[in-house]
Amino acid sequence: MKKKMRSLFLPLLACAFAAGLFGLQSNDAARVEEAAARPPSLTEQTVDPAEWGRHFPRQYEDHLRTSELTGTKYGGGGSGSPAANRLEENPRLKILYSGYVFSADYRARRGHAYMLSDQRETLRVKAPFSQSGGCLQCHASNVAVYRNQGIASGAPGTPDEPLTSRNGYDQLMRGFEKVGKMPFDEATKLVNHTLACIDCHDPKNMELRVTRPAFIQGIRALAASEATAAQFPSIEKWRGGNRAEPYDPNAMASRQEKRSFVCGQCHAEYFCNFETTLFYPWNNGLKANEIENYYNSYKFPDGRTFSDWKHENSGAEVLKAQHPEFELWSQGIHSRRGVSCADCHMQSRQEGENRISDHWIRSPLLGKMEACQDCHQSTAEEIRAEVQDIQERTHKMLRRAEDSVVELIRALADARAAGYEDRQLREAQEYQRGAQWRVDFVGSENSMGIHASGEAFRLLTEAMDLAARGRTAVHNIQLR
Repeated sequence: MKKKMRSLFLPLLACAFAAGLFGLQSNDAARVEEAAARPPSLTEQTVDPAEWGRHFPRQYEDHLRTSELTGTKYGGGGSGSPAANRLEENPRLKILYSGYVFSADYRARRGHAYMLSDQRETLRVKAPFSQSGGCLQCHASNVAVYRNQGIASGAPGTPDEPLTSRNGYDQLMRGFEKVGKMPFDEATKLVNHTLACIDCHDPKNMELRVTRPAFIQGIRALAASEATAAQFPSIEKWRGGNRAEPYDPNAMASRQEKRSFVCGQCHAEYFCNFETTLFYPWNNGLKANEIENYYNSYKFPDGRTFSDWKHENSGAEVLKAQHPEFELWSQGIHSRRGVSCADCHMQSRQEGENRISDHWIRSPLLGKMEACQDCHQSTAEEIRAEVQDIQERTHKMLRRAEDSVVELIRALADARAAGYEDRQLREAQEYQRGAQWRVDFVGSENSMGIHASGEAFRLLTEAMDLAARGRTAVHNIQLR
């Protein structure tokens, strides 16, 4: 009887395996056929996501949901319009940014649907302030604009050539430099869309690609540096080769790496003004200290030491961090384990025979924590509680560090009012520069520590130590 059942079971198993294999092959074949049949209407000049949505309706519907006004306790712009005013929520920021444009207007960020309109509406781009067109690199879909402007400036080739071709890159870089030199009011007239499909996908085959010029240049500088880059296997592989060609994330990075690169091309620290083309300061590495060291060695064209502005109250030449999510993530456990941005913020889901990435890009806290449970063997409630605990502790530490820097600023301001000159206060001002950079690196980053909690705590601890040293330096001067 057992032999008879075995003789029946084996053919059935073989049939089931064959059927499954055929199904997988059919599904793969269907996808290949679908890719081959992609309409030629999608080109390097197709910017409007609605055009892409005709062929990828699920992803387009998800993308439209980034207009929904959502927020978590420590992230997002909230449910109102305009976005929540961070200066009103945290009065310390007015003191920290005194004399800089962020003391006039600083709001929480909303979904990708608002990245262009919010930038156009902020007081930071209106008189009496002057903003360059460089900031459009991360506030609009600009690939086609850069390429067209590059061609107008003499770059070879045509706009329908592949972006990653030699001509395509040349067009991109020249246009990037040209638009960055324009006043914001002039540059913003060139763009019509926020984040679009073409910014992350090749229109011919839908493969992921990096399109932001400053990221391409920055990641090349990182690859060529001596900084640790173990979280990026393709960079380590390039370093072990002959380095005949510069590192190219589009040609050399794995798909999993690109699932972070396409996010990191905008969610990163940068600098731009009319004096220099926008750049990512990764020549020494991605850590806050390494970026600080690069800024300290950087000189403007006229020879001045780098700073974002001179603090109105303290006289210190200080730095302003800009949403360094990619940098902080790179120092955390998730990046070391190969977890990409998209794994958490664009969780894939099954729809019939297809598995697609959710293009309603948002915090996992706004969902059911399924993305976390792909790795963490805990309930959604346990994971959520752990995340919120880390954020709560980071927030408390951040406020303590901000208070410490504010105390130093007030001490410096009092000393200047008493007649002490900046040359006498230089040591204390340098302490403020270092302390405020670390505080702002954590405060301007949008995960409230969860991307790399250990690194965030290290930076805030260093900030409080530097601020205390600065106050001591002021006190010692007053005792002389």
